Amino acid sequence: MNAKELHDKTPDQLRDELVNLKKEAFNLRFQQATGQLENPARLKTVKRDVARVKTVLNQKAATAASAE
Repeated sequence: MNAKELHDKTPDQLRDELVNLKKEAFNLRFQQATGQLENPARLKTVKRDVARVKTVLNQKAATAASAE
């Protein structure tokens, strides 16, 4: 997922995406703790995706606040 795809989504869609990514991160951490994690690199990509979504949400909020 890249930032251009995220900019095209609405804030509600971004919040839903954030919830899904956080659930996935939780499940990956749980798998890592129990020794069942098959792809450790996925943790890093999910963390970065969460950061991207949060960044785009903050940018959209700042744009909306400055427009008023």
